[in-house]
Amino acid sequence: MFELQLADDILARIRALDGRYHERAYLFVLAALEYCQRKRKVRGHISGGELAYSCRDFALEQFGLTARTVLSHWGIEATDDIGRIVFVLIEIGLLIRHPNDRVEDFQGVYDFSEAFEGDYPWAGIGRAGRVV
Repeated sequence: MFELQLADDILARIRALDGRYHERAYLFVLAALEYCQRKRKVRGHISGGELAYSCRDFALEQFGLTARTVLSHWGIEATDDIGRIVFVLIEIGLLIRHPNDRVEDFQGVYDFSEAFEGDYPWAGIGRAGRVV
């Protein structure tokens, strides 16, 4: 997966601010941010929506059919959670906030059940194996 490791003091600062998410959730968001930057021609600011979609794409690439389950295990159930994680990472100084960035930019970007389960081949198969 990804080889990032957070130092104990950083983890302690994260836990002090928000203990809702597993430490892997923070590592995942940082890795998804890097994943997004690598796909661009020029590194730069990434909007909340862009990062949310990069998290989806990265999760599907890394975890395939289990992506939603893995994210849920870490406490990430919606794009709003990605925003909360980003703003904790901003608060502790690991990320930099653009003046127009808001945690609300992550609210309802997409529905997790559709994003992680809706596009698989079996999603359109009805009774008796007929494609719907």
